[in-house]
Amino acid sequence: MTFMNEYQVTRAEDQYRGHPILGPATKTLRNLMDWTNSHSDGWPYWPKPSRAAARLQELIQGDGSWFYSEQLADTVTASEYRAALRPIKAFRTRHGADFDIVDIR
Repeated sequence: MTFMNEYQVTRAEDQYRGHPILGPATKTLRNLMDWTNSHSDGWPYWPKPSRAAARLQELIQGDGSWFYSEQLADTVTASEYRAALRPIKAFRTRHGADFDIVDIR
């Protein structure tokens, strides 16, 4: 499982801000991370939110090296993003979480 720490989430949000799919993906991950930080000991210490976002983190980070980030941005699809949101939506429902999930346009 790929785990993105807070710096990596923030960096990805900055990097992909204008991307039509990865922009919403990174904003959604940031929203989940911020919610987790405000409702627990923090993002690195409560594994359930990160596990729910595992597919989203893999979608954003690829192999974890950032080496192929430009090529990754060209290959990600809307259906991959929607699939990565399913476990996050389930987590949000189970835990009564009120963070925003950003839809793609």
